[in-house]
Formats: sequence, structure tokens, C-alpha cells
Amino acid sequence: MWFNGGPGCSSLLGVFQELGPYVIDSDNNPSQFRNPWSWNKNASLLAFESPAGVGWSVAGTDEDWKTNDMRSSEDAMSALLAWFTKFPEYKTGNNPFFVSGESYGGIYVPFMTW
Repeated sequence: MWFNGGPGCSSLLGVFQELGPYVIDSDNNPSQFRNPWSWNKNASLLAFESPAGVGWSVAGTDEDWKTNDMRSSEDAMSALLAWFTKFPEYKTGNNPFFVSGESYGGIYVPFMTW
């Protein structure tokens, strides 16, 4: 599970510029290239958007936009549990699970895992 920082930075930034199988470089001359250090060579990756409303995530009501670190962690845990419900095959001991992030993800990760 991956969290980018921010708060408000889409985790897709990490996927498309650091972690994924391709890097999309948009500095002056847009291009893409194969990432030789891609995380998907050794693991699956769930990129979570946080807080609600960032990137492809949804903030369904005005109240959803009022957030803090604890609420974001509760939302992320709810989303993760829903994901495991939909894909129970990833609950087995053959699939160790890690939570990671960068920048403000260093706040999201310990709050959620706590």
C-alpha cells in the first residue's frame, strides 16, 4: 500500500514518476521510459489517495472535505478493508502486506497502521 505526500498530492504521482513499470517525464519534453527499478517486479502495489477528494478519490458530501489525519487514516482503513473483502485471495499468508509512503505519507502510514 502506497501513500504519496501532500497532503493533497495524488499517489499516482509516485506510481507514474517513481514506482511503476514506466516513468512519465513531463519536464519540457514529455516522454516515457521503462523503469528498471519498478516495484511491480517484486510486488503488487495499491496506491491510495488521501485525504478524500485527492486524485481519483471521492468526497461525496461537503462534510467529506473537512478532514484531518485521523479521519484520513480511518477512511483509508475502511477502503483497505473493503478492498480485502472484494479480493480475499490477498489475505493469505503467501501475500505479506506492507504499508509505505513518502513525504506526508510519513504521517498517513503510522496513523493508519496504529
